[in-house]
Amino acid sequence: MTVKVLLADDQALLRATFRILIDSCPDMEVVGEASNGAEALELARTHHPDVVLMDIRMPGTDGLSGTAGICADPELASTRVLILTTFETEDYVAQALRAGASGFLGKDVTADALLVGIRTVASGEALLSPGATRTLITRFLTSPAPGTYLAPPERLADLTGREREVMARAAEGKSNAEIAELLVVSPLTVRTHIHRAMTKLNARDRAQLVVIAYQTGLVQAGGDNGVPPRHGSSSTPDGIAG
Repeated sequence: MTVKVLLADDQALLRATFRILIDSCPDMEVVGEASNGAEALELARTHHPDVVLMDIRMPGTDGLSGTAGICADPELASTRVLILTTFETEDYVAQALRAGASGFLGKDVTADALLVGIRTVASGEALLSPGATRTLITRFLTSPAPGTYLAPPERLADLTGREREVMARAAEGKSNAEIAELLVVSPLTVRTHIHRAMTKLNARDRAQLVVIAYQTGLVQAGGDNGVPPRHGSSSTPDGIAG
């Protein structure tokens, strides 16, 4: 299956460079180019891309507004937003993650890393494991503004104990393989728990699941998150994977 990519950046030269790189891959194609967030939203509604590669600082409607519009549109539920930014704009990246973006990459990213990032986000995973991203999450997502919760704490009552535990580990930046080793279960079991938690919490993807974990208090920055708080459900047996 070909991954459809929409480019949103105000620098035409950079868009052209990304287009050449992406179109050189047999499993990807660029379906449109936008110079601001409003154009990105309009083109996303036209082309229904799998991934929008979104810059944040653009004239007119910026990438934050564009991300919020795309992620709030039910017709674009299958479209993922991958933020391209610099370290100095990490507070804006946090806002984009709250709005539903699936992760971010620095503009100094290598060509190979960019392509891997696009494929990762297109598959429904998130770019949330690097240390810089964990720092971003713990710094900005643990103190959300009033009324910005993606899910109230009591919504976690729908999760089993094991789902909460796996969700907490994912929020710490651990991969499925690392969580599986830690909990002595298979990576497939971990993946199943992640997807069940996403379904129950109406999370678009793993990135939003991580945001919910912090904003509901399931995990806390710098805290002991080894045993997630219980909310009334019993644990699911580790052997269940589907």
